[in-house]
Amino acid sequence: MSITKSKLDKVVEQIKQGGSIEKVNAFDNTCTEHMETVPQSNPYTKEGQEERMSFIEDHCSIEFPYIRGNAQLTDNSRLKGNIENFIGMTQLPTGLMGPVVVNGTRASGGYYIPLATSEGALVASYARGARACRDSGAIKSVCLMEGVQRCPVFKFNNLVQVGEFIVWVMNEKEKFPAIVSSVSNHAQLSDLEFNIEGNEVIITMEYQTGDAAGQNMVTIVTQAICMHIIKNTPIPPKIWYIESNFSGDKKATSNSFTSVRGKNVTAEITLKQEVVNEVLKTSPELMFDYWQTSFMGAVKCGAIGAQGHFSNGLAALFIACGQDAACVSEASVGITRMQVDENGDLYCAVTLPNLIVGTVGGGTSLPTQRECLEMMHCYGTGNAQKFAEICAAVCLAGEISIIAAMSAGHFASAHQRLGRK
Repeated sequence: MSITKSKLDKVVEQIKQGGSIEKVNAFDNTCTEHMETVPQSNPYTKEGQEERMSFIEDHCSIEFPYIRGNAQLTDNSRLKGNIENFIGMTQLPTGLMGPVVVNGTRASGGYYIPLATSEGALVASYARGARACRDSGAIKSVCLMEGVQRCPVFKFNNLVQVGEFIVWVMNEKEKFPAIVSSVSNHAQLSDLEFNIEGNEVIITMEYQTGDAAGQNMVTIVTQAICMHIIKNTPIPPKIWYIESNFSGDKKATSNSFTSVRGKNVTAEITLKQEVVNEVLKTSPELMFDYWQTSFMGAVKCGAIGAQGHFSNGLAALFIACGQDAACVSEASVGITRMQVDENGDLYCAVTLPNLIVGTVGGGTSLPTQRECLEMMHCYGTGNAQKFAEICAAVCLAGEISIIAAMSAGHFASAHQRLGRK
C-alpha cells in the first residue's frame, strides 16, 4: 500500500502508541516455552471435549459456561441490535488450536485460538502452521494503519457546480469533527477525499472508530455531516445518497492496496529449514516454488490480491468472535509472500490491508462470542489492534500449512482423512 507523508506520520505515531520497534525486536520467546499444545486426543468424544475445555479454562483462569453448554441465553433483550425476528441459535462447532506465538506492538505472547467451522481439516491445518511458526520463533505482527470509510455521493447539474460545491465543503470541513463528536463518543474524522465523475462527486469520509469495527458508527456520523451539508450549502445537489458503493464495504475492490479499510496488518516469520522438513514434511525450495506458481495462478485468474485461503481462518475467527462475517469479503483480500534466504530458511509474510475487526460492539458481547474473545484476552476496550495482529498471525499460519500441503502433495489426503464422514 502506498502511503502519503501525512499517513506515514500516523503510522509512526500508531507504532509509538502500541510499543516501539525495539520492543518487538527484544521479544523473549522463552516466555511461551511452558505453553502446551492443545490436547488432540479423543477428537470426537465427550471426554476429549472435556479435556480441551478444562485445558483452556485452566490456562485462562476463566470458566466458559456458554461454550461448554452449561449456560444458555435467557434474556432475549441482550440481542437488541444483533438480530430481528429471533427464533433461536444456530449451532456451529468450535475448535481450539495453538498456541500461536505473536510478537507485535499490541499482541505479545502465546494465544489459543477458537475457530468456528464445519470444514474438517481446517483447525488441524492451522494448528500445524502455528506449530511450525512456534518451533521457528515468534510471528512478528504489526497493525500499521486504521480507517473506516463511508462514501456519500452528490449529484449536480454540471461540473461547475461540482467544483463550487467542493470548494465550499473544504472551507466548511473544520466544523465536521464537532458534528461527529456530537453524535458519537468514539468516531473521529481523519480524512476527506473527493472523486469527481462528470456532474457527480463522491466524498470519501475516513474515520477512526476506536475498538469497534465501526460500520454502523461511520454510517451514523456521516449522515449527520451530510445533513449539515445539505442544510447549509449554497450549492444544493439535485440528489444525494449516504453511500455510493465506493467504500469497499463487504466486497473485494481494487482500492484494497491504495488505502486502508479497517486495519492494515502485516505479519512475518522465517521458518527454519529443519522445521519445514520435520513439521511440514516438505522443503523451503518446494514451498517457494509452489507459492510462486500459485501467485501467478492468482494473477492469471484476475484475483484481487494473491493468497491461498485467508477467508478460511478469518471466517472461522469472525464467527467465533462476534465479527460481521460478511466483512470477510474485503478482509480476505491480501498478499502472501515467500522467499528462501541465504541460509536455506523460508521467509514468509502476509499483508491484510482491509481487516475489519472490533472487540466492542456488534456481536462481541453475545455469550459465546465474548467467551472466545476472552480466551485470547481480547474482549473489550483497548484490544482491537491486538486482535487484528492475532488475526494476521493466524492467517500466516494457515498460508504456511496449505502451501506446505500443496507442495508436498498431501492436500487431498489430509481432506480425505479429516474432511469426510
